[in-house]
Amino acid sequence: MADQAEPTVLARVELPDQLVATIVLVRHGESTWVAEGRFQGRQDPPLSELGQRQAQLVANRLAHRDEQTPLPIPVGLPSAVWHSPLSRAAATARLIAAAQPGPVSLRPIDGLTEIAQGEWEGQPLAVVRERWKDELAAWRRTPTIANAPGGETLVNASARVRRALGEIATSLAATVRQPKIAAPFDPVPGYEKASARTADAPAEPWALVVAHDGIFRLCLINLLGLPLERFWSFPFNLAGITVVTLNSGFAVLRAHNLSEHLAPLAIEERAAQEARGDRRGAL
Repeated sequence: MADQAEPTVLARVELPDQLVATIVLVRHGESTWVAEGRFQGRQDPPLSELGQRQAQLVANRLAHRDEQTPLPIPVGLPSAVWHSPLSRAAATARLIAAAQPGPVSLRPIDGLTEIAQGEWEGQPLAVVRERWKDELAAWRRTPTIANAPGGETLVNASARVRRALGEIATSLAATVRQPKIAAPFDPVPGYEKASARTADAPAEPWALVVAHDGIFRLCLINLLGLPLERFWSFPFNLAGITVVTLNSGFAVLRAHNLSEHLAPLAIEERAAQEARGDRRGAL
């Protein structure tokens, strides 16, 4: 049996000492190229009509986050909405910020731009599967040593994502006065009330981050300290919500890929299928 390669060890994200905060990750809505099944990378197609509706639904969910099952997000407004400068993410970020009950700044950051896909960008998946069959298989199987021809390596993309996360964390730490000693950290859900911080403790800051599937996979890998080889382990749905809490350098995945707010779209599609009679078994 061949020896397995050593996992790729990443540098740690620089988190300020005693930082207690939350980062909410939201993938952008559907773009016109997603609808067409094309590779995007750093190309800049706009949101599709469906993508705009997805973005508005996730914006409403974040603005009224206690009306359904409460989201594990601190009270108050986010410190900012950080986002990729690509239009599909920027447009989603604008809708999210506009839906908040108070003014929230928008902060584009280049480090959150999607992973470059080189010669695959703009190509339909069927074409990539046929023309670059071996390269695509290698990218799916061993993403740390394979990438799209002319594209960006995961190691390089991870480095810029790590810097972006450090910038966001530093900004969060500067938003409010942090306690000299952080509250005892208990990663087991259900004990929040019993271990609540005192009333005079500063409010916990939180940030919204709107970006892309590949970028968010790298965000979780970096925050959770996982090997880069686990890149394909964390899918991100369009307009889905993921919540990560930070406490003195320790990250906890509180929620991942929440998308119940998109249910109205699924109901509409099912009704349309029934009206067309194209559901299996329809007369």
